[in-house]
Amino acid sequence: MRYALLGLAVIATLGAAVLLGPANVPLRDLLGSPIFWQLRLPRAVLAFLVGGALGASGVGLQALVRNPLADPFLLGLSGGAGLGAVVAIALALPGPWALPLAAFAGAVGAMALVYRLGLVGGAQLDPRVLLLGGVAVGAFAAAVTTAIVSLAEATELRNAFLWLWGGFSGASWTTVLVIAVYAPLPLVVLAAAARPLDLLALGEEPAQYLGADVRRLKQVVYLAASLLTAAAVAVAGVIGFVGLIVPHVCRLVWGRLHRTLLPTAFLAGGILLVASDTLARTVVAPRELPVGIVTALVGVPLFAVLLRRWTVS
Repeated sequence: MRYALLGLAVIATLGAAVLLGPANVPLRDLLGSPIFWQLRLPRAVLAFLVGGALGASGVGLQALVRNPLADPFLLGLSGGAGLGAVVAIALALPGPWALPLAAFAGAVGAMALVYRLGLVGGAQLDPRVLLLGGVAVGAFAAAVTTAIVSLAEATELRNAFLWLWGGFSGASWTTVLVIAVYAPLPLVVLAAAARPLDLLALGEEPAQYLGADVRRLKQVVYLAASLLTAAAVAVAGVIGFVGLIVPHVCRLVWGRLHRTLLPTAFLAGGILLVASDTLARTVVAPRELPVGIVTALVGVPLFAVLLRRWTVS
């Protein structure tokens, strides 16, 4: 029953995304309208894929560091991606792919730096050092980003802030194809690690005794989740709270086994982001809110409710 409701929610949110918008397209003309095929449908599909990527990435990273507050952007990825994007905007790099590639390069660079910091003092990734390293790298990247933005012209400043809050105004079938081709491999890697992640929840030593290669598991999960997040950031900007909130909601409804948790988090993340993007396009139409603002407005109260539930129980 729960899975059927989840499937219906996917259909309903995608349906609302293609039906609603600032432009009034009659239902009988919808399938023949270029607004449907060139604007709304690729945007809805892209939002769903990005939300699913962030949800699955959040599950993997929270299991890796065994911290319920872990988020795909807590490990410095948002700071690195934002710095790369702002540098591309400030330098006015030509071409439609300059900004996404710069954001991806910045996220991968931050990922590599945090990974190297996580190896300090040993050959195994230390979850505590990963978190601290991610906060430090993110803070440093944010400081450099702020310095660049403060020196930028007004138009560049607005573009930078809009990108940093995330959005799908640049969605096209090309961007859908990029993440559709890129995302499956990291998702398959995370799905293959579902059983070892269940063991890791018991602790590193018990997981090792039960046959899990903890060292390799940490490396594989960190790299897969980080690259998945980097791809999402490259096509949509920095969108927070999806990777933090979705795993907690899915654990409450579907339990803690990662075999179930990863696919449900992918679907639930897609639902949340498609719904948030639909609200961002419609509540102040014909203007548009950055979708990151909507996810924050939805995510903060929901996180407060979850936090109250944990403290009461």
